[in-house]
Order: sequence, then structure tokens, then C-alpha cells
Amino acid sequence: MADRYLSFTGTAPGRFLTRRLGLPQPAALQRWSPERPLLKGDRLLLTAGKSDLGLADAGTGAGTGAGTDASARTALGLDLTTAPSGKPAAVVLDATGVRDVETLAEVHAALHPVVRSVAESGRVVVLGAPLDPTDHHQAAVQQALEGFTRSLGKEIGRGRTVNLVRLTDTRAAESTLRFLLSPKSAYISGQVIEVGSAPPDVTAPHDPDRPLTGRTALVTGAARGIGEAVAETLARDGARVVVLDVPQAEQDARRVADRLGGTALALDITAPDAGARIADALPDGLDVLVHNAGITRDRRLVNMPAERWSSVLDVNLASVLRTTDALLESGTLKRGGRIVATASIAGLAGNAGQTNYGASKAGVVGLVRALAPRALAEHGVTVNAVAPGFVETKMTAAIPLFIREAGRRMNSLAQGGLPIDVAETTAWLADPGSSGVNGQVVRVCGQSLLGA
Repeated sequence: MADRYLSFTGTAPGRFLTRRLGLPQPAALQRWSPERPLLKGDRLLLTAGKSDLGLADAGTGAGTGAGTDASARTALGLDLTTAPSGKPAAVVLDATGVRDVETLAEVHAALHPVVRSVAESGRVVVLGAPLDPTDHHQAAVQQALEGFTRSLGKEIGRGRTVNLVRLTDTRAAESTLRFLLSPKSAYISGQVIEVGSAPPDVTAPHDPDRPLTGRTALVTGAARGIGEAVAETLARDGARVVVLDVPQAEQDARRVADRLGGTALALDITAPDAGARIADALPDGLDVLVHNAGITRDRRLVNMPAERWSSVLDVNLASVLRTTDALLESGTLKRGGRIVATASIAGLAGNAGQTNYGASKAGVVGLVRALAPRALAEHGVTVNAVAPGFVETKMTAAIPLFIREAGRRMNSLAQGGLPIDVAETTAWLADPGSSGVNGQVVRVCGQSLLGA
């Protein structure tokens, strides 16, 4: 269903009326397309403190970026300038060297003069350092960057986003910064993403435009909705896609697979032998596993029959646990592989009438955080999750008008997301170059005002 309020606020009368009444004024977001793959404008480099990344020399001062290390910028995949010719499309603030409250003031000094000039649908990315458990001053001010980033994201407006990336190793950060500084991250804001070191035996893709070339990706629940968008996006990036859905949706699954040049697999993901049947269907192995299949059976707990509880937990959580274990143990999921599971802000913030759904999605978060370090160490596989907020689908179109409008407006971008927003985030996590991103739960919610 079209967002008529968003369309109205894009007109002159709409802008006038919403401004006079103090109503939300969402900006139409610029999303990726073959015609507009990049944000138009310069990328401005600023610094606060003495950079830990080699992006700036000592003594450059807040916000100058002078004396930048070209090799470090190359490792990050950044084409940066210190003197933008117009409104910058993106601002990158290197705050990795902020270690005390005094240098934290340089964050304000760097961004205060330029925030207003960032182009509509532009990006602000703050680069931070991991918290040092041996230095409580450094840990305090680096944690302060999180509150700063989330707060700036809620006030910057005009479709612009603000995110914090904590870096351990610049060599593993290129795919993440490429994503966050592009139209593909249009609905990602107020997020804190940690990028660790890349395993030494994992190489980045040769073609950043088709990073999944030669790789096989399986997407569950891919016959329609968000799953279909994920399959389409992974295929766009070069993957051979296996479209898995329940036998009742086999016709739709085949339609999607045929269009994408992939294959369909009709399978009940809750079957005890689902993992073994997937392994049998993929004798050459699997590189990307996307757990997207999910259901809702909403009802307040006092009115919820046991069947509504168990069916949601079985599809949304138990099947994810079983198939993940089976595909790792069988070796079907190859070294250098990716697992991307679908959580939800309902699992992070809770939602009335969704104790079953919220429990299942919080369980996915627990799975990711516990399995990620072990899967990487033992199998060379990363494990991450996307947590969608209000996304425009047939399911949300059926929500009563006023509740639907509240869901759309209760985020910093004041609008609902699209299935492609979840798909682009999944594709970034599936990228071979994202080997340093592990154990992360990334909210695709426009910085929802609910939850952390």
C-alpha cells in the first residue's frame, strides 16, 4: 500500500501544512538503482583526536583531515576529500583516537559546522575504536560516541542517516563502509556496527559490484515478500539462488527461481530432516544461508492457545536452530560462508500481542551472539542477523489505518521501510568482504523510536 502521507509531504502544500502543524516531514529516500548506484556528491573526511587508523597525521586538529594516509584510505575503500566542492553526500568522522573527555570535544568541533550542509539523504559515519577494558577513560568516551550517534540520527532529518562503526582492522571494513556510504543503506540509521579482524585465509571479492559471483545462496521463505526481495538482490550480486518455501507455495517459488536463474526447493523447514534434505539437494555445498521464513500468530498471552505459541516458535526459532546445526555439522555450509538470520525489533523492544513472536525473534538474537564466535573459529562461517522494523508488505498493509500510520512515523526517518532495505542489508552481510562482521544484529528500522 502506498504511503500517501509521504507523497503529500513532498508537495508544496504538504510541506507548508505539516510545518505549521508540527507534523513529521519525511523525505523520500534515495535507494540504489542501476542508474544511481552512488550518492551524488563528495565524501568529506574529518578527524577528532589522533587517529588510530592512520587516516590523519598527529596534530592535524579536529575536522581537518589534512595529511591523510592514502594507503589507509585505500584499505577502507574510501574516496575522501578534505575540501568538498558543494554539499557533501557523506561525512566520515574518524574518532578512533578519542581517548578522553577533552578530545571528545573535538567530535563536536568537527561536526558542528558541517552537519547542516550534508545533502538530503546523505550519510554521516563515525569511526570509533573498540572499548579498552584496561582504560576506563577511553571506554567511557568511546561509549559516549554511541549516545552521540543515536541522538544525532534522531535530529538530523531530511532522509540523512548517522551510524557508528567500531573498527579493529581497516582491512575488514571496506564492504561495511561501502554499504553505509551508499544508497543501499537508506533505511539504516542509529546503528552501532563492530568490525573485527578478517580471517587470514579469506579474500575479498574481485568485483565489488557482483561480490557473490560463483557462490550459492539459499533463502528460506523466498516465494514472496521480503524473502523474494532478498533472493532477487543476492542474484543481482551474482549468487546462484536456491528459493526455498513450503510445498503449498511451490508454484510461486518456481516462478521466482525461474526469473532469477536459480532453483526452487519445496520443503517444510520445520520438518526434523529439513537440514539433511537441504544438504542432499546441494551436493556442491552452500555459501550463504539466509533464514527468512517466519510466521505470526498474534494474540495477547491470556487469549493465546498453546498451538499459536508452538507454531510460531517452531517456524521462527526451532527450525533455524535445527537446520543451522545440521548444515554446519555436515559441512554443507562451506568455509568462508555466511549465515544471516531474520530477527525483529519486536524481539528487541517487545510488542503487545506478540509474546510468541517476540520470544522467537529474541531467540534468534541469542543464537547469533552465542554461535558467531564458535562458528567462525570452527567452520570459518560468520553469523549475523537483520532486525526489521516497520516494512511495507502485504502483512503490514492489513494493519488498521491508525496503527499502520503510527508504525510508519515512529522512527527517525518518519516512514516505513521497503523489502529491498532488508535485502540490501542481507546482501552486505553475505558479501565475502564482510568477513570482519560477525555476531552483529543490525536493525533495519529507520532508527525506530522503540527499543535500544
